[in-house]
Amino acid sequence: MAAAAGQGRPSGACRAGRTKADPRDREIAKLKAEKARLEAGLAKARTVIEVQGRLSALLDQFATDSAPNQNGENTK
Repeated sequence: MAAAAGQGRPSGACRAGRTKADPRDREIAKLKAEKARLEAGLAKARTVIEVQGRLSALLDQFATDSAPNQNGENTK
């Protein structure tokens, strides 16, 4: 009858020490890390696509500038 006499822990008291981690917190952290990784990959892909577009435009310009005219001569 120690608990009834007011000895020991009162009902609803927290245990001392470290609380157990919620598995949802671990999942949230994992998903945030994956999101950051995917966003970095997307940024890299967008940069590659932009550079490819610029390169394509330059190559088209180079091809039209150096194309032979009707006399068979290069324009530059």
